[in-house]
Amino acid sequence: MANAPTEYVTLVSSDGFEFVVRRESAYVAGTIKRMLDPASNFAEAISGRCVFENIKCVCGVVLEKVCEYLYYNEKHRNAGDVPDMDIPPELCLELLMAADYLNV
Repeated sequence: MANAPTEYVTLVSSDGFEFVVRRESAYVAGTIKRMLDPASNFAEAISGRCVFENIKCVCGVVLEKVCEYLYYNEKHRNAGDVPDMDIPPELCLELLMAADYLNV
């Protein structure tokens, strides 16, 4: 019998940093949602661990900001007047590439 999905998943950056986030928050990113879908039969769906080791745009600093956004999005999902999220200018290009890859 298959195990029920856990409440938390681990996202691992290309440089080895690990971030534990709520599964529902991680589902904001379409790529992660598909990786964790039990019907996909991906190893990530079984382990609850998404490793981006060969995706250089998903380094630790960028993945940390992505995780922050996942929670930010969930927090402000139904809000009318959402404040801007603080994004350092030096991360903008990398975040854009990561967002494109992760389908956020």
